[in-house]
Amino acid sequence: MKRREFIEKAGKAAAFVAVAGKTGLLTGGCQSGSFDRATTAKPDFEIPPDPQLPKITLATNEDHAAATRAALDAIGGIERFVKSGERVLLKPNVAWDRVPEQAVNTNPVVVGEMVRQCRAAGASEVFVTDYGTQSPQRTFARSGIRAAAEQNGGRLLLVHHGDFLETDLNGRFIKDWPVLEHIFEIDRLINMPIAKHHGLVLGSAGMKNFFGIIGGNRSPLHDRLDQAIVDLGAYFRPTLTVVDATRVLMRNGPEGGSLDDVVIRNSVICATDQVAADSRASEFLGRTGQDIRYIVMATEQGLGELDYHRAGYKEIV
Repeated sequence: MKRREFIEKAGKAAAFVAVAGKTGLLTGGCQSGSFDRATTAKPDFEIPPDPQLPKITLATNEDHAAATRAALDAIGGIERFVKSGERVLLKPNVAWDRVPEQAVNTNPVVVGEMVRQCRAAGASEVFVTDYGTQSPQRTFARSGIRAAAEQNGGRLLLVHHGDFLETDLNGRFIKDWPVLEHIFEIDRLINMPIAKHHGLVLGSAGMKNFFGIIGGNRSPLHDRLDQAIVDLGAYFRPTLTVVDATRVLMRNGPEGGSLDDVVIRNSVICATDQVAADSRASEFLGRTGQDIRYIVMATEQGLGELDYHRAGYKEIV
């Protein structure tokens, strides 16, 4: 779908939401007060830097909600990122038909806590979505993320292949590509990946997670996967990156399956520098940012700091 067609579709989307009412599940079509944003340049979700605050924090606690709160508070608290009345999209990894203990989808406790935080800050809507699984209803349920979202005041958004706009990403590899239309309707984007092994790029965290908000046939993107990841990170610059490192898949990623491949780390990262977040997350896999090509490339393209200590790293244990 081209951007010019979006205005026509918007009326249908609004009608859907009027029917959906206050249920916790939407199957496409976020209502927006103004659809003009879908016809402008790429959205800007970043917040101004604060030299008094770190750009990356890490908290460790067996209580995963508490770890999330601690990392978030140390980077400025939810009020720094979400204002009253804003519409927020949380983008966890929910691509695999697995239970939380298998550590391939984002921990539902972490997702639920972020939904709760956003609602407490006054967000008018908190949507939770991912795209790519063959059975989204089953995957969201089995992962625990549907229940976590709805119990804390969020709305699960099940995406269909028609919910995308052809968009110029202006990347070095990815040019025109279908982007989830709701990206142009929200105020804040919070990326919520899980840190895990990935057979093609060694480690997966924040920037790789943006594959779940683009459509089309994504197979050709694996021909230059490192550059594709960097292109997506350059386009979708999130308000905040929250990395789940509570359970870490050390081998056989991204799909996993065996509990023998999972190590308990009980950690959560919050970052305004997505490159620093990915670099720190790689250490949970026994590597460094320097070992992972897309992190090096993202640094060279000016997306952030590979040396996360230069971003004012703060750790809470």
